[in-house]
Amino acid sequence: MVNAGVIVELKAALDAEAKALGFAACGIAAAGEDPVRAARLAEWLGEGKHGQMAWMEERFHHRRSPQALWGEAKSVIALGMSYAPEGDPLALAAQPTRGWISAYAKGGDYHDTVKKALKALARWLVAEAAKRGLGEIGVKVFVDTAPVMEKPLGEAAGLGWQGKHTNMVSREHGSWLFLGAIYTTIEFAPDEAGEDHCGSCDACQTACPTAAFPAPYRLDARRCISYLTIEHKGPVAEEFRKPMGNMIYGCDLCLAACPWNKFAQSASAHRAFLPRAELAAPRLADLLALDDAGFRRLFSGSPIKRIGRDRMVRNCLYAAGNSGDVSLLAQVEALKGDPDAAVADAAEWAARQLKPAAIPSAAPRHPPIAPHPG
Repeated sequence: MVNAGVIVELKAALDAEAKALGFAACGIAAAGEDPVRAARLAEWLGEGKHGQMAWMEERFHHRRSPQALWGEAKSVIALGMSYAPEGDPLALAAQPTRGWISAYAKGGDYHDTVKKALKALARWLVAEAAKRGLGEIGVKVFVDTAPVMEKPLGEAAGLGWQGKHTNMVSREHGSWLFLGAIYTTIEFAPDEAGEDHCGSCDACQTACPTAAFPAPYRLDARRCISYLTIEHKGPVAEEFRKPMGNMIYGCDLCLAACPWNKFAQSASAHRAFLPRAELAAPRLADLLALDDAGFRRLFSGSPIKRIGRDRMVRNCLYAAGNSGDVSLLAQVEALKGDPDAAVADAAEWAARQLKPAAIPSAAPRHPPIAPHPG
């Protein structure tokens, strides 16, 4: 029989070790199934609101609960790592000739940083459990790429709550948290679940230029700029191209609108996520010139590398079309012949947007005066 006091002491030590490894938040959730959570996911998938993210539907049976993925799991250690930006995350909206990259992607790849810290914490837990007489325990670490419902689990573990924009909101860290999880065979006592503090606020809903929220707490990914610039393959529907503005990777509009961000301290952010100089405000002209090799060099070590050159240039062409900068027209015209059909289509669209701006306005012309009959 395991001494309950040992588990309580281990949990306190776990919290301290998580903070030492760069996590801003740590909590415990049970690994069993939550029928309500599973039903909501099934409904969302059934409505097709996941768009082209077929992997979410294909592995629904694993995603519905931690124990569905790993039957031996008893507890989920939910963790959050802050990437709270130092400056105004919306500043580039006023610079249409610059590519606007979401705050989370301007620095190092969070997959690498968070997973490294998760693995270190898991190794510590295995060693610490053995030291405290708990024997050999099991652990598995996950960050974003596995069929894990990080946001509902984060809420269940008390890290915060899923806001009306469907992302995690914390009273201490706002909407700026990367989430990860460790599944373990240790049966920790769950923490108290996060309590919703959105109230009557609808700032995130009204901030969305593409009406991606059919209702509070409901997201239609097919209308979300973050989804469209990152996950969507092929041409983006024309109704969304103008609202995309100069957003070329992700979107911070609904996150940045959250009033809880005023409590988030950029000093809490992991230094690995500080913006790289070349990604802070890249020139569209430079990005439009990228070939595959140039793309890989520029975005090495960045989460952006996963979308590839073609999707990035496609996004930059939509931004170029919205920029009003006729100096980009020659580059846009050249990309009409790009081997990638989505890039070529985006170039055709961007050229149509820029050509009216390239025609100088003529002086007002009066109709010809008819000769006097006399």
